[in-house]
Amino acid sequence: MAQNATIYKVELSVSDMDRHYYETHKLTVAKHPSETDERLMVRVLAFALNAHERLELTKGLSTDSEPDIWQKSLSDVMEVWVALGLPSEKVLRQSCGKAKKVVVYTYGGRTAEVWWEKIKNSITRFDNLQVVNFSEQETSELAKLASRSMRMQVNIQDGEAMVSVDDSIVYMTLDDWKKAEL
Repeated sequence: MAQNATIYKVELSVSDMDRHYYETHKLTVAKHPSETDERLMVRVLAFALNAHERLELTKGLSTDSEPDIWQKSLSDVMEVWVALGLPSEKVLRQSCGKAKKVVVYTYGGRTAEVWWEKIKNSITRFDNLQVVNFSEQETSELAKLASRSMRMQVNIQDGEAMVSVDDSIVYMTLDDWKKAEL
């Protein structure tokens, strides 16, 4: 019998000094049965890093044709496509064709580095693609903050994010492997 998703309720307060964005979002996050706490927390952090009034969490792992997070215009044009993990060149090419901006957040240490070395030369032509890496140590610390009901504060400034849940704080460095040239 298939397992159901686990529901997480997140009150996410974002203070992004780089973009001058200050807002609180109430998120209901469905954690897929195969999803780890690490991936769940990276997904919430990715939401915070791209926060916008029209940004939405999607079905994510449940469907291959959607990113983990997206932002559509009022006329249903794909503005931002956010993916987690290590997508193939084909997926990146298709994503870059569908959205004005594509952001990929990688994590997983050496595995992510091997993926990047293999793919980086073939994706330079995508001006609308940004690739950001998180260190394995930081994402494993982030995973420890996960709980079914969270009040999470994310402060973003100068390529770093401070994530706090209750009395715990994790500092995340945004390592830009590729910047979008929009």
